[in-house]
Amino acid sequence: MTRTLAQTYRRFGEDATSPWYQRVSLALSESPEALRAIETAPARKRHPTVILAALHDLALSGRAPADDAVDTVLQRTDEVVAIAVRRPLRTGETGRATVLYPLIAEVAHRAGADAVGLLDFGCSAGFNLTVDRVGITYSKGEPLGDPASPVQVSASIVGDRPLPPRAIPEVVARIGLDTQPLDMTDAADARWLRACLPPDQPERIARLDAEIALTATVSPTLEQGDPVDLLPDALAQIPVDALPVVTTTWALSRLSVERRRRFASHLAEAGRTVAWVSAEGVGVAPEVPTFGDRPASGHSILGVALADGSGLRTEAVGRCWSRGRLLSWLATGPLWTAAG
Repeated sequence: MTRTLAQTYRRFGEDATSPWYQRVSLALSESPEALRAIETAPARKRHPTVILAALHDLALSGRAPADDAVDTVLQRTDEVVAIAVRRPLRTGETGRATVLYPLIAEVAHRAGADAVGLLDFGCSAGFNLTVDRVGITYSKGEPLGDPASPVQVSASIVGDRPLPPRAIPEVVARIGLDTQPLDMTDAADARWLRACLPPDQPERIARLDAEIALTATVSPTLEQGDPVDLLPDALAQIPVDALPVVTTTWALSRLSVERRRRFASHLAEAGRTVAWVSAEGVGVAPEVPTFGDRPASGHSILGVALADGSGLRTEAVGRCWSRGRLLSWLATGPLWTAAG
């Protein structure tokens, strides 16, 4: 068991692009005592990404040095394990506005909405709920969002069709649903997000800090529990004169097929017009067409949907790669409207 864990840490260190990850992982792989301490954590919490995040969290809080991982694991085993067990690993949280902004603007336009209430499914830190406050630059087409925002992101457009230059209507509600949401006004939650990044990648850290600060200014409502079960009550919280827009970004794959269908049923049975925009792997989002693409083909499908009592009408409007760094817009125009 120790030998297998040692190999895992050694391989992780050899493959890591972060020098800090390399140094810490290799040091742990060469310490049988440290590996035995790590083995006191549940098996799914022993992976280097989780343990290194726990070590980084201790360092950021001033409770342990950043560069003496072996000693920290040996002297503070209980703390390291407790953090690893309690905290879900959070990486790749930033930059999703590149896909969400045009999707929300598109579905609001199709529904004729003057105001929207954002409801992010699997919200994690709630960054998706500030999509209207972010500035976005695309390689083709007009910039979107707020050019003065502290959060600026960019994406490349693949193909000849530009994104529609529409703006998101006024956002009147921001609600996040997650089994373990992170509150960016809570110092410990914000620190954990930072801890999930290696300390020697300043550009990623700066981008994360900007997202944390922006999200803290809007203080979204965060609901903790099973997002599928929370969805009906959350939809009811959106003001009646606003269009509820449910967003899912690579969140549905964590659900069983049955739970995904239940999610879609909640939208269709909401008793009011509800919109849904999605960026999910091929075939993951229920009822969203796939352009005939194969599952697990390395890209995601961008979808928009409306439910207004006549079922859930869905359309695939594009593809994206690398979690929104590359986009291809494929919709030629609305195939349906709120009245259609």
